[in-house]
Amino acid sequence: MFTGIVESTGRVLNFAEGKDSWLLEVAAPNSIAAGLKKGDSLANNGCCLTLVGAQRLSDDEIKLSFDLLDETVRLTSFDGLKNGALVNLERPLAAGDRLGGHFVSGHVDFKSSVMAFEKRGKNYYLRVSVPREFIKYVVYKGSIAIDGISLTIAEAHEDSLAVWLIPHTLKVTNLSECFVGKFVNLEFDLLAKYVEKIALGRRDDSPYQPKD
Repeated sequence: MFTGIVESTGRVLNFAEGKDSWLLEVAAPNSIAAGLKKGDSLANNGCCLTLVGAQRLSDDEIKLSFDLLDETVRLTSFDGLKNGALVNLERPLAAGDRLGGHFVSGHVDFKSSVMAFEKRGKNYYLRVSVPREFIKYVVYKGSIAIDGISLTIAEAHEDSLAVWLIPHTLKVTNLSECFVGKFVNLEFDLLAKYVEKIALGRRDDSPYQPKD
């Protein structure tokens, strides 16, 4: 479980298809790699990945390696990753930590295209597309995870949503490299999905009702 509060960015060293899986290698700062061991989880652009290897690159950086399934690549923006690109990194929430964002599972719903990214006044405006089947989760002033960043929905449209970005967000995340047409990972509010499932289960015609 994550909060959507990005701790740092990492730099893609390599992303290639192997015999059994796709291999993602990221150069991460020591502050992120500290305490991580093989088998631990780390969110990369909001996608929960399992650490399969670590190798020191310098006094400041460690190479972290992750295996990705075809399904993960298909549903996320990883298929467009280039060497040198920045990825947002967040370690799992520890018991007793402050919950500064919202509950993020690290299970990306889909990859979305950036429709608008522009400076307006002192802040930046970001609008991304949303497929019809997910619009029901788009709530004005609700939460959304974009590339693993917990953000507040400022506009809810029939085919998209928009957020405002403060300078700090651009400074510490990969949104500093954002552009129109880029793909980003979206994950909707996990609690909303559970509420929907429970509500559907109470309907008489629900497929989740027990049968006589």
